[in-house]
Order: sequence, then structure tokens, then C-alpha cells
Amino acid sequence: MTPADLSTTVLHAVRRAVDEDALRVAVPERVRVERTRPGGSGDYACAVALQLARSAALPAHEVARILKDRIAAAPGIGRVEITGPGFLSLTLDASTDGAVRTALVREVAARGTEYGHGTALRGEEPLLPYAAEVRAAVTADAVAALLRSQGAAPRTVATGPADPAWSRLGVTADTAPGHGTAGTAPGHGTAEPAATVRPVPAGAAAAELVERLGPDAARWGLLRAAGHDRAALGDGLLVQSAANPLFLVRYAHARTRALVRSARDLGVHGAPQPHEDAGAYGEPAALALTALLADHPAVLLAAARHRAPDRLARHLEAVAHAFFDFHDACPPLPAGDEKPSAAHRSRTALAEAAGTVLAGGLSLLGVSAPAHV
Repeated sequence: MTPADLSTTVLHAVRRAVDEDALRVAVPERVRVERTRPGGSGDYACAVALQLARSAALPAHEVARILKDRIAAAPGIGRVEITGPGFLSLTLDASTDGAVRTALVREVAARGTEYGHGTALRGEEPLLPYAAEVRAAVTADAVAALLRSQGAAPRTVATGPADPAWSRLGVTADTAPGHGTAGTAPGHGTAEPAATVRPVPAGAAAAELVERLGPDAARWGLLRAAGHDRAALGDGLLVQSAANPLFLVRYAHARTRALVRSARDLGVHGAPQPHEDAGAYGEPAALALTALLADHPAVLLAAARHRAPDRLARHLEAVAHAFFDFHDACPPLPAGDEKPSAAHRSRTALAEAAGTVLAGGLSLLGVSAPAHV
């Protein structure tokens, strides 16, 4: 089950408790479910009881007790515990969770690089005015791509003169007439006010960045840091080392593609079948990787809503690290005289899914994902 699935499960439990008059609260639109932190109990944690306690006029621990059995009765839930002042600790049913991981890998294969795209922001037409500076221009461009991935129809507009060299970084500039007021789109004088995209300036011009770093490294460097932090735009972006996050992410993608090619040469290919043993995804390294892939849709939506492409960049780094851990702990390819098995096919499919997520995420950031590095 993904965090989104668990959030829906918890909301259903709240709604059921309200319908049964066990709780007298307004059912929230959404609740947050997160992976349990190291040292914590269960697979996921939820603070919905603390969220509802005040309006319910009950202690948070009592609200958690009311919700506990209702959540535990849902399919896919193995155990629910109450910890601390009223946190709900959720442990997934092992047998169901294995099937869910197999279904996740198949979903990524079916949706390709559009896995994680959704319609949560459909109908929204946000205006994204941005400062006339290269980092702001690239950030607005990436935010617009993230918003489109979630169904919105954004429009970007520079609030000052555009630099023609921005096009070398993939930015198509639309400048407001007279460099208009932030929040006013060209031809739309009554547009709703919007906050100007204004990260800490890059301190260098687009042409200089492209000449020194190339478009991919320049875009990654401009987007990787949060907007309130300075962008790291040194020559380290060109170093072929795991210490360079851009190289790590792109190399992980290239490695997944190489594995898939080798697997096909060995006759190991195709998505895992629903009836196959999902035990290949039960190892800790596989669990960590599938959890990150399952989180990908929520990461894209959060990055879009918060206008924060750096969230996606950091998520891709986490996926790359988890892929290499999985690759080392659970070799996708048979070694020596070992015969290909269903486990190898399942592992190869998971590696391919990781590569697909990396490629899709890089694409949204406007960075290429080469098959060879």
C-alpha cells in the first residue's frame, strides 16, 4: 500500500467513526501518513488523532483508540498500535504487501515515465511570474512542468527583460508587457495576484553557465538547492563520482538500462506476474526501493503544490542510492552457472521501474537521462 492508499484508509476510518457517532468532528479533506522514522514501530505513522482531538473535545489518545480497530479492519493492514500521545503506528499485512509491491512494479511499467502524473490540480491555471534572472527562469520552467504533470495549466511570465541565452537551458520566455506587475499575465489584466518566483540569484549569466557546465549540469545545479539557499554551480557538477548527485542519478538510470539489456540477452525479461512469488521484494533493500517508488506520486504532487523542484531532485537522489543498495544486495542477474529464475525476473523488473522513475523525474526537471554514461 502506498502512503496515498493508507491516507484513504485512515480517512475512511474517520468517516465511519463519524457516521457511527463515535466521533463528532468534520472529516478532513486529507490526512498525512509517513514512513516510520528509524527506531520507530510499524511501517507507517499517522498523527490524525492529534489533528482531530481538539475539535472532538477528546484526548488524542482516546481519538486514536476509536480509530484503531476501524483502521485495523481494512484490507492490507496487519496491525495498528497507539504510541506516544496518540500517534497511530500502522504495520502492513505481509502477504498483501508483497502483492502490492508486485502491482506497483507493474503499474510503473504500464505508465512509463508518466508514472506519478495525476489530476489533483486539474482545472487550476496558475500564473507563475518570475524575476528576470536565470535561476528564477529555470525554476519557473521546472515548476510549470510539475504543475502540468498534476493536471494544471500554468503560465509563466518574466517580470523583466528576458535573456535570449535562457533558451539554451530550455526556457521559453514570455515577458509581461512593460514588464508588468507580478501576477498579471500578458493579455489577462485581471489575473489573480501570484507570488513571484524569486530564488536566491545564481550569480552568473545563462551563457556563462552553459559554456562552463553544459545545459544539463547547469539546470540541475540551479534546481537542486531550495530556493532560499544558494545554488551550487561549481565544477563539481561535472565530476563522475557518487559524490556528485547529478552523476549518481544519471549513472543509476544508465545502470538500470544496462541491466535490462543484459537481462533480455539472458532471456530474463517481462514484468512479474501476479501469481509469482513476491518474495523477491521482501529483502530490506527491495523494501526500501519499492517504498521510494511508491512515494513518487506524492513527491511530484508536493513539489508542484509547493513550487519546489528541489524536492523532486532530492527524491531522485534517494531513489538512486536505494537502487544501488538493492543492486548489491539482490543481484538482478544470474551469476556464473546460476539459471535465470522468477526472482531474477522480479528483480530486473524492479530495477527497470527504478530507472523509469529516474528518467521521468529528470525529464520534469529538464535534465536528460542518457542510457549510457
